[in-house]
Amino acid sequence: MSIVYLVPCFGLLALLFTAVKSAWVTRQEAGNEKMKEIAQHIAEGAMAFLKAEYKVLIYFVIIAALLLGYMGATHENSHWFIALAFVVGAVFSATAGFIGMRIATKANVRTAHAARTSLAKALQVSFTGGSVMGMGVAGLAVLGLGSLFIILKSYFGAAANTAEMIKTIEVLTGFSLGAESIALFARVGGGIYTKAADVGADLVGKVEAGIPEDDPRNPATIADNVGDNVGDVAGMGADLFGSYVATVLATMVLGSETVSHDSFGGIAPILLPMIIAGAGIIFSIIGTLFVRISDSAGLNTGVVQKALNMGNWGSIVLTAIVSYFLVNWILPDSIMTLRHHEFTRGQVFGAIMIGLTVGTLISIITEYYTAMGKRPVKSIIRQSATGAATNIIGGLSVGMESTMLPILVLAAGIASSFSMAGLYGVAIAAAGMMATTAMQLAIDAFGPIADNAGGIAEMSELPKDVREKTDILDAVGNTTAATGKGFAIASAALTALALFAAFVGVAGIPGIDIYKANVLAGLFVGGMIPFIFSSLAIAAVGRAAMSMVEEVRRQFREIPGIMEGTGKPEYDKCVAISTKASIREMMLPGAIALIAPLLVGFLAGPEVLGGFLAGATVSGVLMGLFQNNAGGAWDNAKKSFEKGVEINGETHYKKSEPHKASVTGDTVGDPFKDTSGPSMNILIKLMSIVSLVIAPTLAELYHTKVPPVPVTTKTETVKPAAKAPDAKATAYLLKK
Repeated sequence: MSIVYLVPCFGLLALLFTAVKSAWVTRQEAGNEKMKEIAQHIAEGAMAFLKAEYKVLIYFVIIAALLLGYMGATHENSHWFIALAFVVGAVFSATAGFIGMRIATKANVRTAHAARTSLAKALQVSFTGGSVMGMGVAGLAVLGLGSLFIILKSYFGAAANTAEMIKTIEVLTGFSLGAESIALFARVGGGIYTKAADVGADLVGKVEAGIPEDDPRNPATIADNVGDNVGDVAGMGADLFGSYVATVLATMVLGSETVSHDSFGGIAPILLPMIIAGAGIIFSIIGTLFVRISDSAGLNTGVVQKALNMGNWGSIVLTAIVSYFLVNWILPDSIMTLRHHEFTRGQVFGAIMIGLTVGTLISIITEYYTAMGKRPVKSIIRQSATGAATNIIGGLSVGMESTMLPILVLAAGIASSFSMAGLYGVAIAAAGMMATTAMQLAIDAFGPIADNAGGIAEMSELPKDVREKTDILDAVGNTTAATGKGFAIASAALTALALFAAFVGVAGIPGIDIYKANVLAGLFVGGMIPFIFSSLAIAAVGRAAMSMVEEVRRQFREIPGIMEGTGKPEYDKCVAISTKASIREMMLPGAIALIAPLLVGFLAGPEVLGGFLAGATVSGVLMGLFQNNAGGAWDNAKKSFEKGVEINGETHYKKSEPHKASVTGDTVGDPFKDTSGPSMNILIKLMSIVSLVIAPTLAELYHTKVPPVPVTTKTETVKPAAKAPDAKATAYLLKK
């Protein structure tokens, strides 16, 4: 059996794990009738949103597929199959979000019930729910990419260094484009939904009415809990699915531009990222076994964070060890790119280690800036003593400061991985970083489940010790969510750079010359896009939140007995407001991400589009880090008041003036960390993929051409190839 057939097998293994763990979660006790009723309201609201969103996206997928099919059928260097791959990628991405939504709406109430027993049991249920989503996303990504590659390679009769192999990889970009397109709309739409409900519930419920966050008297509380699922679960699942696929695809694209004399027909550099992604699934499954705490563990965030770190570090270390053997098994001693850059398999392994190290360091740095008890969050707490204004100033300062260390780590990672194996080294570093995506997503997804569990406990009027346990899980979830977003934006930067390099090659331009005025103009326009995108997303949250605030105030004013607990709020009205607003408001930001590179490319040419992508990537990474970390720090500063915090010798709790100031700061940070911030990594990758798809057409329109460079190798040190590189294909590559 060829090694390539292992790839979809890894995906099927992940989906089998998903099915087994999903069945285990379903078998857990769901609590009393009131808990089940509330959970049912949340599940119905979440599915109603997903149904409404997918109805709109079906039209988008059909129109985009028709356009891609037309372009593929009329362009000699493309193929109409790219439209089919686009549809498959979109369907798989939507399915990833659906899997996460279904399990989260089952695990939330079961986590709340488990918290009546112990913190250990609550962690087990919530984390298992998260692992179902993580493995489902990774499994679908590896199954989709691996299966499509096998089918296309067989259909086109592709071999190494042939035009057919290039066409196979180009068709696969359609799969990634479909995945990232759905991810963008799901993340933006879900983010607008959840933050509109959250802001409305906080401002009227906690600040104005003085009732707890998830009090059943608050009309927006069901919408708020639904929002945790549609934004932080379904949106995040589609997001990480797209990131996972784009990272592997970028490495495959650059791997197709190498000459490798290996025992796999010369396609080892293309196969390696898929094999590493598949192996990462196995070690992520093993890593889940380490996430355990004892029933006697204390009620504090440290013990839960340690358990999650054990699972994370375990999967990373195992992936690092096995990658060494995989690289030595698959790759030959030496590999040559079409631009005369020769590197060894040892250097490729070094680049993978750099990627894992960069991901680990950025996660540690992000945890420091967003975790409770650390200097940045403490500084925001202290500044809450003098009001909301100083709290907001403190959060903005922390967010801006938090960009420095990750960017330095990222820059060092790019430079060092490039020195190892050129642009292929940068791409394989990103693939190494994303290898444990299943585990990263499992850790990330358990947070929204725990947050929902706390809401159900509050609305069901369970004992206070139950809410205390779910709050511990939720606080850790805020930190893991922030670290996951930092991890995602770092991998997006490496992936976007690899996609950028692929675009330059396919578009046929020798390089990007910023001394040219039009290229420099493109650089500035690209740098502006993440800002205008963020503005539109945050403004959308603001408009939807205003409607939510007005509706909650109306119900408090007009429905008798709400505050006394004798009147029942109209939860469905708030759910409807968030659903309609999110579907309406997600269209413009999504359209900008798709249309901007098309306009720049066709109106100004491929070199200007290259400058545009460079500006957007740098600006987007910085904006993503800033917004994610500021929002996470604000959130945990607010949560710190639940156990009491000391400011200038005085202890302050919930409902105190500093706490109210922290709620306002958290409200500002909500759209940062859950709407615009996490959308940055999708934005920069999606624009790069769109550019890569249109690159052959741009090369033809603008007659760009790279001067021919003969491909040579050191024959005395490299084993003879089973099949010599196709001279026609090499000329085809160099012409592009």
